[in-house]
Amino acid sequence: MDKKKLTQQHCVPCSGNEPPVSKEEMDELKPMIPDWEIVVKNGSPRLRRTFGFPDFKEALKFTNKVGDIAEQEGHHPIITMTWGRVTVEWYTHAISNIHKNDFIMASKTDQIYEEKE
Repeated sequence: MDKKKLTQQHCVPCSGNEPPVSKEEMDELKPMIPDWEIVVKNGSPRLRRTFGFPDFKEALKFTNKVGDIAEQEGHHPIITMTWGRVTVEWYTHAISNIHKNDFIMASKTDQIYEEKE
């Protein structure tokens, strides 16, 4: 699967009974979002990336676009915004782990950043 196909997918609703991505899925999906790191916070693995911007206004614009796509997909990140920086964390709250939805959304977030010009 290539990154473009990942950005064209949509999130599936999670009720909490879905399994997290397997090691095999992780090995397939992670190379598609190479700038994201896997971190563990409060016992939950998640995908995290910090994006740089020339000023507060551009950081805010990006934050709002990520918020818009999150609303469309029904899957919401943790976003921390400061002057010139936005950190986005994707994980599936219902399972306190990483689901394929998180890779889809990380890829869509990258696409928003790449199109910011």
